[in-house]
Amino acid sequence: MELLKRLSETPGVTGYEAPVRQVIVDVLKDLVDSVEVDAMGNVIGHKKGDGPVVMLAGHMDEIGFLVSFIEEESGFLRLSPLGGFDPVTLVAQRVDVHTQGGSIPGCIGRKPIHILTPEERKKPVLLEDLFVDVGLSADAVKERVSVGDAVTMSQTYVEYGDVASGKALDDRIGVYTSIEALKRAKSLDCDLYIVATTQEEIGLRGAHVAGFRVNPDIAIAIDVCPAADTPGIAANQQISKVGAGTAISLRDARSVWHPGLVRAMIKLAEERGISHQVIVPHKGGTDAGALQLAQAGSAAMALSVPTRYVHSVVETVSVKDVEATIDLLAAVLETASGIDLAR
Repeated sequence: MELLKRLSETPGVTGYEAPVRQVIVDVLKDLVDSVEVDAMGNVIGHKKGDGPVVMLAGHMDEIGFLVSFIEEESGFLRLSPLGGFDPVTLVAQRVDVHTQGGSIPGCIGRKPIHILTPEERKKPVLLEDLFVDVGLSADAVKERVSVGDAVTMSQTYVEYGDVASGKALDDRIGVYTSIEALKRAKSLDCDLYIVATTQEEIGLRGAHVAGFRVNPDIAIAIDVCPAADTPGIAANQQISKVGAGTAISLRDARSVWHPGLVRAMIKLAEERGISHQVIVPHKGGTDAGALQLAQAGSAAMALSVPTRYVHSVVETVSVKDVEATIDLLAAVLETASGIDLAR
């Protein structure tokens, strides 16, 4: 899973996806007939074929920050978020500040626990309490860092036990499984578009544009879904389980998926013996919500890889679930013209 490692570790915060976009373009250009980058920064790879227009979409952006303020005397950086964070996960984490002159490493700090008052210790951690220390004097920081520079979390992708873990698996895993499905498919029974979308984390913005451009008959957004299969959480609140297979969802907070397409996915998984779980998440959204509204509308749904610790630097997935997701997507590409889209 070397490509997943590259995708995970390459920076590309929402709206500033250029570094990871280049990785995706370099990989796709040898697998498809054409690759274009649109005005929103979406990567659109087209593999020509006969049959319905199928769009596989994974968003390439990761949650991150922009530098919003530089402290005058200390040079410490204050942050404006791009995407949703639990500030508890940010304390004492390393970051990269992406300046015009290159990346600068730093770490996220806060007031030391030794001098917190009892009242302060009881309060939740807030983003405004945190700052980035890049280890330079205030003058050096002002010379190298500008308000508006992007900041990404810094983490190494690792595989251990039965899992893979790293930052930005939400949603580099969607990009990865789409590409691997094209490689694995024995034949192509559709006109295929593989799209890496931008700005999903702030409102599915890239997918709105890409969906209008491609106008798919079938649109599948591949993303992560929370796996809350951890201690202290009731079974009916766990959403999905790591290791139980790819997650076929029926809805999310924005939309209800095309029932015919969902039935077809479940049937394909059963026929081919692909490990899967059917889930009904009620919070969060995916690019499928935007793709469903492409031009006159498409048959859309989301396929997800169950993920623990979503929106942290240790997002964790089962390698078997990743493989199951690739297998099911490959099966769709091989049989797309036979999918019954009756509602």
